[in-house]
Amino acid sequence: GEVVPIDVRLGTGTRAIFRVDARVLLCSADPCPRGPDVDPPTRPGRVVNCPLPPGSGSDAFRAAVQEQWLPALEAFAPQLLLISAGFDAHGADDMSHLRFTTADYAWVTEVACGIADRHAQGRIVSTLEGGYDLGSLAASAAAHIEKLVFA
Repeated sequence: GEVVPIDVRLGTGTRAIFRVDARVLLCSADPCPRGPDVDPPTRPGRVVNCPLPPGSGSDAFRAAVQEQWLPALEAFAPQLLLISAGFDAHGADDMSHLRFTTADYAWVTEVACGIADRHAQGRIVSTLEGGYDLGSLAASAAAHIEKLVFA
């Protein structure tokens, strides 16, 4: 399996639960000031975290996904993709100050669907996580669901 949290926090308990399970790859962009956190593939449990500082925005998020997540996802070839769909990194939400846009959420969902199509026979599950600005939460969740349905 593969867990892709797009929520601001690194799947809070998700990382603790799956850190010792080599059958799972966890990809995240949990904001913090240190550099990329990539657990070696020889360790049980695989975590690819690309911490983004506040104010990073769309370009930094998309670059992290393309440069860090995608190579790990392609190599891992998940049989099932799980998305922790949190929308609190949106620019209108003050949780993380990451300044993602609704279009970023649609894009990363489409990327995830492509991985699921190539490796998991389209098997993908998404669960709603954070998001505290109701307008951006509604718009981002709708864009996410639209890509899940039509991508």
